[in-house]
Formats: sequence, C-alpha cells, structure tokens
Amino acid sequence: MTLRRQIAAVIALVSCLVALAVGALVHQASVRQHTDQARKSAMAALDSVLTGYDATGDLVGGWHSAADDPALPAELRRLAERGRQGSMLGPGPHGPAMWAAAGADGRVLSVRIDYAEDARAIADLDRAVAIGAALSVLVTVLAGVLAADRISSRLRTAARTARTIARGDLDARIGRLGRTRDEVAELAAAVDSMSAALRSKLAGEQRFTADVAHELRTPLTGLLTASELLPPGRPTELVRNRVRALRDLTEDLLEVSRLDAGAETPDLADLPLAPLLTRIAANTGVDVELRIDSDATVTTDPRRLDRVVANLIANAHRHGRPPVLATVDGTTVTVRDHGPGYPEDILREGPQRFRTGARERGGGHGLGLTIAQGHATAIGARLTLANHPEGGALAHLHLPGPDTPP
Repeated sequence: MTLRRQIAAVIALVSCLVALAVGALVHQASVRQHTDQARKSAMAALDSVLTGYDATGDLVGGWHSAADDPALPAELRRLAERGRQGSMLGPGPHGPAMWAAAGADGRVLSVRIDYAEDARAIADLDRAVAIGAALSVLVTVLAGVLAADRISSRLRTAARTARTIARGDLDARIGRLGRTRDEVAELAAAVDSMSAALRSKLAGEQRFTADVAHELRTPLTGLLTASELLPPGRPTELVRNRVRALRDLTEDLLEVSRLDAGAETPDLADLPLAPLLTRIAANTGVDVELRIDSDATVTTDPRRLDRVVANLIANAHRHGRPPVLATVDGTTVTVRDHGPGYPEDILREGPQRFRTGARERGGGHGLGLTIAQGHATAIGARLTLANHPEGGALAHLHLPGPDTPP
C-alpha cells in the first residue's frame, strides 16, 4: 500500500471511530433526556391518579389510567403488588410507552404515557447525526487524501531525483518542494547537499587521477626510451615489458579521466556495422570468430566503437577461454567467451575500475570494461553484461540506428 493510501486509510478509520463515538454519545444523551422527561410525566400522572383515588375511590380520567391493566409489564406489576411505586419503559398497545404503577387497596393502579413521539424524535436525531457524521467523514477523508497526495507527490519527486543521482547525474537537484519548510523539504535539502558533496568529491578524484596520470606520462616516456638503450637480454626484455605495462596503465587512467569528465565529443556518422566489426576484429590481432547476420546501419563514432569492441574482445581473451565469438544481430554486437563468466558483483554493480573480478578470470588492472562502458555511453550505446547459460561471459553492445531517437 502506498503512503497516500496508508494516510487516507488511517484518516478514514480515525474519522469513523470519532463519528461513531460522537453519535453514540449524542444518542445516549437524547434517549436519557426523553426517557427522564417521560418518566417524570408518568410519575406525576400517577400521583394525581392516586390522590383522586384516595379521595373518591374512583380513577381520575386521563393518562390511560387503569386498575389491574393486563398490558402492564409483569416486572412493574410485581413491584406494585409489593406496595411500591415505579415506572418503566415498555411496550404499549400503540407502540412504546412509559408506564407508572403503584398498589392501592389490593389493586394495581397504572398510567400509560405514549412514548412513540419521543422514539420518532430520537430516530430522527439519530438519522441527522448519521448523515452529519457521514458528511464530516467524507470531507475529512477528502482533505486527508489531498494532503497525502501532496506529500506523496513531493516524496516521489525527491525519489526520482535521487534515482537520477544514483544513475550518475550528479547535477540533478530536487530544489524547493513547496513553500513550507517541513520534514520533506529538509529531506530534499539533504539529498541536494549530498549530491553536491558527491559531485565535489568525484571531481576532486577525477582531477587527482588525471593529474597523476599526466605527471607520470613524461617520466614513463623517458624511462621507455632509456629501456630501449639497454643491451639485449632477458632482464632488458622484462624491464621493457613492465615499463610498457605501466605506460599502458597511465594511458588508460588518462582515458578514464577524460570519459568521467565528459571532455570529448563523439564524431557520429551513419555507417554499415558489418564492415566496421570486420575491420575491428582484424586489428585486434587475436583469434576471433565472426558471425554477421545482418547488414544494419548504425549511428556511431568509429574510433570509439573500435575502442569498445577491441576492449571487449581483449577482455574475453585475457579473462575467458577460446573460442571468442563476435556476433552482429541487427544493431547489436555480442562478444562471448567460454570461460568462467563474469563475477556476480560485476553483473550486479557494473564495471568498476581496478576490479578484475574473480581470480579464475585472470589478471589485469580492471580498466578495460570501465573504458568500454564510458565510450559506449558517449556514443549513445548501451552495454550490458551477462553470463551464458552454457558457460562463458556475454557482452551485448546495443548501438543506435539512424532512426533511433536520441
């Protein structure tokens, strides 16, 4: 149940309980008032009848007075036979009636005052109270629904913005949610403050990474040049390999920094996908099995597409097992290996820098998938990772076509 429905249900329940309580109190007060008034009238009439009977030996007319009336309630009759006086609301010949009785000379003298008018008045009051209570409950529930809808709408706005921030748009802000300064507004301000803090920290991290990589590039270039001057041999080859690996890592860090900062603009063009994939697979220099099932045209930046597909193929060779398959189906490129597949954390959270996944998927510094994801986003493509049911990692690159809306 949504928050709006919960608030409306609680308000409706409380309103109904209050209406029932008020209605019950009004009903009891009305019944007590009419009953007491009828009882006083009956007892006054009984006193007049007893006074006249003592004086004349006959019953005074009026008030439906009678001696040993068979319609007199049995309980009141027994009370009068014991020589006491009493009154009682009970059934009469024409509806409810207030009875009063007393014993005199071995007889039971009684009077009866019709209570039907009082009963109708009580019923009319009950109906009026019920109608008023229903209207008040309806108005209260409607007011509660409107208030709950306003709160729910503000919370949904905050939730949408928070999800936008979670997807990586740290420029998203909730802003002011209405004119009131309440708990929802404080929540919105807290989310905006958190987003600003995250953006500031992320920008600082990006600047630090870019600065470190940039500062390392110059000495690494010199170190690589110096390693070329070393005499041939196994130690020299090891030094050169490590220097090249360090240089490649530095270049990857610079590329990740540029992608994070959005510093590059893609050069998009409508190109046939099959020749592009054939050229990219040939340039990787590794064994890739191609399966091209369509001649679709895609809107892409060929240089960035080359980087994405080459990284996926290199990742499949480095961390998976052959054969590596690259398939074109419509505007989707799929790269599959036959290794252990992607770890659960990568499938759940996506590519993370410097996270290579499970140990069985081999070494590396974990930037290949991150770079592929960044370039795919830059050209408007969508990269999804999965594991094949029969084993192996699957990377699906969904490319936009000429007719795909941006």
